[in-house]
Amino acid sequence: MADAADFQGTSPSPARRRMRRTAALLAGAPLLAGLVQLPAAGAVHADAPSTLKADSDSGTVAVAVDSLTPAAPTEGDTVTVSGTVTNTGKQTVTDAYVGLYLGPQLQTRSAIDRVARNSDDLGGSLGAQLDDTYVEKFSKLTPGVAEHFNLSVPVDELNLREDGVYQFAVTLFGETSNRSWEHLLGVQRTFLPWQPEEADTRTRTTFLWPLISTAHMAAETGSNEQQTPVFLNDDLAKEISPGGRLNQMVALGRDLGITWVVDPDLLASVDAMTGSYEVRGEDGGTTPGKHQDIAKQWLADLQEAVSGDEVVALPYADPDLASLAHNGKDVTGSLSQLKDATDVVVSTVETILHVKPTTDFAWPVEGAVDPSIVKVATSAGADRVIARSDSLEETSGLTYTPSAARPIGGGTTAVVADARLSTAFEGDLTTASASTVAVQRFLAQSLAVDLQTTKERSIVVAPQRMPSGSQARAMAEALRTLQSGTWSQSQDLTEAATAKPDPAATTRVPGASAYPAALRKQELPRVAFTQMAQTQAKLDEFKVILSDQSRVVTPFGRAMNREMSTSWRGRAVQAATFRDGVKSYLDGLAQQVRLIDKSETKLSGRSATIPVTVQNNLVQGVDHLVLRLTSTNPTRLKIDGEAFQEQQVTVSGGHSRSVKFTTSANANGRATVIAQLYTQDGQKYGAPVTFDVKVTEITATVMLVIGGGVLLLVLAGFRMYTQRKRAAAHAAEEAGPDPAEPAADTSESTENREGPSDRPQEKSGTRPRAEDPEQPSDPAPDTAPESADPSGTGERVDR
Repeated sequence: MADAADFQGTSPSPARRRMRRTAALLAGAPLLAGLVQLPAAGAVHADAPSTLKADSDSGTVAVAVDSLTPAAPTEGDTVTVSGTVTNTGKQTVTDAYVGLYLGPQLQTRSAIDRVARNSDDLGGSLGAQLDDTYVEKFSKLTPGVAEHFNLSVPVDELNLREDGVYQFAVTLFGETSNRSWEHLLGVQRTFLPWQPEEADTRTRTTFLWPLISTAHMAAETGSNEQQTPVFLNDDLAKEISPGGRLNQMVALGRDLGITWVVDPDLLASVDAMTGSYEVRGEDGGTTPGKHQDIAKQWLADLQEAVSGDEVVALPYADPDLASLAHNGKDVTGSLSQLKDATDVVVSTVETILHVKPTTDFAWPVEGAVDPSIVKVATSAGADRVIARSDSLEETSGLTYTPSAARPIGGGTTAVVADARLSTAFEGDLTTASASTVAVQRFLAQSLAVDLQTTKERSIVVAPQRMPSGSQARAMAEALRTLQSGTWSQSQDLTEAATAKPDPAATTRVPGASAYPAALRKQELPRVAFTQMAQTQAKLDEFKVILSDQSRVVTPFGRAMNREMSTSWRGRAVQAATFRDGVKSYLDGLAQQVRLIDKSETKLSGRSATIPVTVQNNLVQGVDHLVLRLTSTNPTRLKIDGEAFQEQQVTVSGGHSRSVKFTTSANANGRATVIAQLYTQDGQKYGAPVTFDVKVTEITATVMLVIGGGVLLLVLAGFRMYTQRKRAAAHAAEEAGPDPAEPAADTSESTENREGPSDRPQEKSGTRPRAEDPEQPSDPAPDTAPESADPSGTGERVDR
């Protein structure tokens, strides 16, 4: 923001005039001391040079300020500075000592920025050296070895008079073999904010505390009634475990005056971990998750931490509004996805956190806005957009930082976060020195804002979306100092958004050409939104046949919300892999309802029934399906008298069902038949099954020939039977009566007599017998019952 480095166009207050006079005196002190050669008064050496030139071997010692306490001292405090000095050169440093320099006072926010950029510059201004009492000496510094120092000085010895921000430098002087005189070898500049008494007007400061992560849950669920969730990896468990990033965010934020900004997807993911879940491995398989207790504890801690604080909920999975505005808004269904992501927010957050969230804020990446982003951001119901001052820049020459709220038209309010304060904790803060410098810079900028004017203002700080653990610790340390200090007081984001806007502040949203090129390169491409639309179309086709649509619509809907997540920025490959995984899994589910393949079917006769099998391998049942059987040659083969026939289909989960169609043949030959599933609205579902029906119709002439042959066989058999009987009777007559038996009745017919029981048998083959083997004309045995298995080659059908 324009902060008018010298406050041009305004009349300085008496306090401001006193500050300028003091600065002038400090600036002139070295010259005066050089002229009159008087000893310095107090703890500050007035004869110390304000600017030192670097020697050829200067900068060979790294000075690290690991701690400065208190960060914002008041009357009666003792400032303690500790850290390390490390000889990074090749020569041993001798007769070294660490000293402290104070000043000059920094009048503007831009001046603070300049000092921060040149914090280790040996050639810059240092101010006045404190008394020799406050030094720590080292006889030598060996190359590569770090030496610790600790210096304490009472605030009263610093002679801090005017409220403001002072440069505070820690230096290392010493000698080397090629420079055998005392010279500056290392320096670390930082800031000392000084506001010992309550400010006349405190700045109202809103600090956003984001609980946002990457996408962790897959669209896939376990193939069971419980729909066990599947996680892409076990990274979320690491984040919420003790010492993890999100665990620290909750622990640090619970005692701070902040506004929580949460992604409902993160809450839902951790909530899913409290029960049974699975984790996908590198081989594609899954293993049972084991971190239920950690998930329960994190949610319990979060519920306690947010109690009494404002909770702002972003749309589900934190969609990338800029990518949607620039590449996706013209793709059918993309804006509907944003609306769906917004509609589920309240129910998700209330169910898990038991608080009612604020849902009317949209947060584009890094607060960068243009007209299309604002339009998309508000399309789902949000009427407040969190922007940043390096995007919505001041152009009216204001000499102070205005309040955050800006009406930008159409009933929309831009809540403009301060860019300097919002970016203070970016970068690597893993070292104590980097963290300390970041904290002191943040406090210095905050105090500089308060000293700009006596107007009451609301300032918003919107840090990076996913702070690391070290960044979060630095943020918390700065906030604790700020909120216990004398120039700022915390307030909620809603209060900042509803505060009276400054009429002189800019309200013009920059054009699309002003959007940062670096951010545009990280956006989701148009092809990503096209793929999302294709997945949605497939889901719409699939869900209509399901008896319980929520089992599929809900997990896939949330998975497609994750496809638009801001967290994919800078991870294009991972984003594409996730989208492909969602689409592939949906395709696989849809294919679980299908037609079983059929081979050629033989139809012997004028009419028969043809079975077609529908298989459902889903857990739930399917209905609202129509099976259509079509003959491609209705002249030869018709389906129930028509070219095609349809039947409604319902199949229980894990079952198959055969649907039978009546067919009639008009001519011999082969006819191709197509089976196809349709939804009730006439859309094709799944792949068709095509098979041939071979018609071998039996004509009337053939039936007459067959009937005549059967009649001849019957007559021949009767004739053979008669001849055998007569031959047996004739043989009995020729043999005569048996002497051992009484004479037979002469009136009995010879044809009816039976031969004696002990009559010798005829040789085999001499006479035909009734028990002789079957003749070629005998009927064939019955065929095997019809198989329930899928039809094979040459299968027969019911007639």
